[in-house]
Amino acid sequence: MNENTYIRIPNNFFDRSPLAVAPDLLGKVLYHKVGECWLTAQIIETEAYLLTDRASHASLGYTEKRKALFMPAGTIYMYYARGGPSLNFSCQGLGNAVLIKSAVVYPFENPDPKLVSLMQELNPCNGRMREITRLCSGQTLLCRSLGIKVADWDQQQLDDTKLFLGDVGDKPMQILQMPRLGIPKGRDEDLPYRFIDKKFIRYTTKG
Repeated sequence: MNENTYIRIPNNFFDRSPLAVAPDLLGKVLYHKVGECWLTAQIIETEAYLLTDRASHASLGYTEKRKALFMPAGTIYMYYARGGPSLNFSCQGLGNAVLIKSAVVYPFENPDPKLVSLMQELNPCNGRMREITRLCSGQTLLCRSLGIKVADWDQQQLDDTKLFLGDVGDKPMQILQMPRLGIPKGRDEDLPYRFIDKKFIRYTTKG
């Protein structure tokens, strides 16, 4: 891993409104160490959640399971969505957060075959190797492909030795903003708090 190719993002990056953090996360790269390997994925889709937003977990009130949402900005909040792990970060203001919705293997054009193979082993598809471009096309697929587990990271902070975000200087040319996915009717399902790097829209959750 060449440390000259990115700038590590500090936790105060998240000390802003989730409506500012969510689009700014597009293009950033997640680095997670599994064994001796650093697995990498570039974020292409995010969703913002506010405490006052009826779709947010925090709107249901404080519990020990939701504790991370009420902890300092940059705290990792993980939970199981349909049986799979989901990765979120708390933002400025109690209960505010951003969900990492989907990503692509990084670098996208010429990924390391060894690392791709490990990600495919971590996230198989019905016993077969999952297509490279769909390894991280959804919040649970992303976590599984990078080996990010709820038990390891819920209520934790980013750690330069194990899990961190990097700015590789790749900024989206166009960001699409639209309603979030999977929000039940009557729970602010129409709020346009989902952000997508248009260049990679075909690899997003519903791409």
